[in-house]
Amino acid sequence: MSDISKDKFATLSDRVQHQIRHDILCGEFEAGQKLVLNELKEKYQVGGSPLREAMVQLSWQKYVVMKPQKGFWVADVSLNELREILKIRRAISGVALKNAIEHGGEEWELSILTAYHKLSRLDPSSPDFDYDEWELRHKEFHLSLIRTPGTEFTSDLMYYIYDQQERYRQFLLNEAFTSEQQYHDDGEHEAIMKAVLDRDVELAHQLLIQHTERLYHILEKLLENKD
Repeated sequence: MSDISKDKFATLSDRVQHQIRHDILCGEFEAGQKLVLNELKEKYQVGGSPLREAMVQLSWQKYVVMKPQKGFWVADVSLNELREILKIRRAISGVALKNAIEHGGEEWELSILTAYHKLSRLDPSSPDFDYDEWELRHKEFHLSLIRTPGTEFTSDLMYYIYDQQERYRQFLLNEAFTSEQQYHDDGEHEAIMKAVLDRDVELAHQLLIQHTERLYHILEKLLENKD
């Protein structure tokens, strides 16, 4: 688990928000589950005001659904929503990737190599696997592919899309599923990295599409089994 010490966060509500988000992503709270504030206060040892502030923030990020006068629920998941997220990701990343490959310089190439190296050092099948750290490194790798000077808006947009996609990641890494059912890299990130650094726009985009499609099909089977 990532560091959740008080010194890491600007406010108490930031820390609680991080903790609840982490627990949602790791499956401690199930999709659609009602979150009882009194129970959360005891669990996270926090007062009502910072907890409510954290919950409102999580509702803006779509991890939590807030119903006035009724309370809070963990946001539900659906294959239709995931399909929409991946469709938007594919459309935007295709344009952004082409731009980066055509204009990226040495610093851009080094950032991709560094991000890939950090990601490849984490093994999801390891007993001491750190989900939070993997999530950060995985997101950083994909953002490094498109992040060049002048693309801050696109990078921010892709960050938000990846953040929404992470709500589904718990199903890929959930210990309730067998090792065969869980997500495995299968060399996909390395292949994407090599195609991008070779400046092969068509191959790089094709590999990214296959990467997102495999994600959808794995989740389709897991969510169907869950039901």
